Amino acid sequence: MIMVVITFLLLLVSVLVGVAFLTLLERKVLGYIHIRKGPNKVGFVGLLQPFSDAIKLFTKEQSFPIYSNMFIFYLSPAINFVLALILWCCIPFYTFNLSFSFSLLFMLSVSSLGVYTIMLAGWSSNSNYALLGSLRSVAQIISYEVSLFLILLSFIFLIGSFNLYDFSKYQENIWFGALLFPLVLMLMVSLLAETNRTPFDFAEGESELVSGFNVEYSSGGFALIFLAEYASILFMSMLGVYFFLGGDLNSVFFFFKVVVLAFFWIWVRGTLPRYRYDKLMNLAWCSYLPASLMLLMFYFGLMSWSKIFIN
Repeated sequence: MIMVVITFLLLLVSVLVGVAFLTLLERKVLGYIHIRKGPNKVGFVGLLQPFSDAIKLFTKEQSFPIYSNMFIFYLSPAINFVLALILWCCIPFYTFNLSFSFSLLFMLSVSSLGVYTIMLAGWSSNSNYALLGSLRSVAQIISYEVSLFLILLSFIFLIGSFNLYDFSKYQENIWFGALLFPLVLMLMVSLLAETNRTPFDFAEGESELVSGFNVEYSSGGFALIFLAEYASILFMSMLGVYFFLGGDLNSVFFFFKVVVLAFFWIWVRGTLPRYRYDKLMNLAWCSYLPASLMLLMFYFGLMSWSKIFIN
């Protein structure tokens, strides 16, 4: 039990350091997309910039909106951050950590709880902008969770397991990225929508919502919301490697693939404009839902036929 706690704490520290350097990578990549340098003054080529940003954010003055529901207002970002860290429990480490057979179900259960923290953060602010931003975010996440679950069911039917470790075993000869290419494209777009990232960042529309559900937050609350967002991006990148890039945690290339997928998230942000909200919902319910159901039936039929044929 002590070893489980120690390995989990080591994992959390590693995730937080990874999140810090992901923010630096994002600012550097966006800088070069804009044909500028990005942070390059604090430390060698700006390596200490994320830590100085964290110190600045957590030492800034904390605002107290007098009409907000104070307890829920300050609790929501903390719970959001904790849920983003708990997600990492389902990664199958070959140590004393929690490597269980239903890690995929655990991931879906915990990630769906993040909806409530965003909804409560927007509602408890007692601001119209924050409430509209949180309602948009909740509708978006719930819509895309439906198609995401159906897409993941196709993978589950093919390998017959909820364990993430089995995904790497079944991709030793060919990656699912090559075998299930249309499904993988839909999965990547659904993961972008799940993490509220560009071009689906409707919870944070500057032109119409000032900032979105986080408009009343400052200092530590603001920092926790964005730490949770970047921890989710890193986690979704790791999931993507497990699902369709033949993720083997013992290989150095595994972490290289994670960095490539994290770079994809940033690249999309620097390239694509924000989507229109009705088109986003139309894409989820009128395109992805029927397509993922059809592919699910196809792969289910394929597996049933192969079992009959083999037996």
